[in-house]
Amino acid sequence: MEAGGVTDSLLSGACVFFTLCMFSTGLSDIRHMWITRSVDSVQFLPFLTTDINTLSWLSYGALIGDGTIIVVNAVGTVLQTLCVLVYLHYCPQKRVVLPQTAATLVVFLLAFGYFWFLVPEEDQLQQLGLFCCVLTICMYLSPMADLVKIIQTKSTQRLSFSLTIASLFSSACWTLYGFQHRDPYIMVPNLPGMLTSYIRLWLFWKYPKEKDRNYRLLQT
Repeated sequence: MEAGGVTDSLLSGACVFFTLCMFSTGLSDIRHMWITRSVDSVQFLPFLTTDINTLSWLSYGALIGDGTIIVVNAVGTVLQTLCVLVYLHYCPQKRVVLPQTAATLVVFLLAFGYFWFLVPEEDQLQQLGLFCCVLTICMYLSPMADLVKIIQTKSTQRLSFSLTIASLFSSACWTLYGFQHRDPYIMVPNLPGMLTSYIRLWLFWKYPKEKDRNYRLLQT
């Protein structure tokens, strides 16, 4: 195998491995919800945005015939859908969360139908690529929804350190993958992923969870 082929295989393997690691961090949240029968300290928005994101990238991978993108996002869709369903099952505020989820799903289905049935074939790649770019950026930004609250409380309890590390490596690998394949729709949206991961790492350094535990002990 030529050197270029080896590099391609290694990079594809790294993309698959680190992205599946990122998706699998949701399994710890599922376990937490299952054991506690609650959704305390679990964020719903990252589950929902990631699920829609994986569905979109699965379509993109099928459109360009990229096996790496197809495999990663097929597994990711299954895992994230499971996370969403478990959260909805244990969420006490179903009257709020269910309509939000349904509205998001309806918007996605309308966009999906518009893309496949109304967009000319020669424009599909560009429009789907742009759509995936926006969703990926939203996915990486969603854990930052509680940024103000984190700074006010000086607590990173609502952030996942393992998800942050997995997101950093995953976004870095996909940035290189997009650069190697000269695909800006893959490369560009993963740059914010690296940036937001570094911001979250800074928050963990600034407000370590050990201080959170000490603070709760003092309060009790």
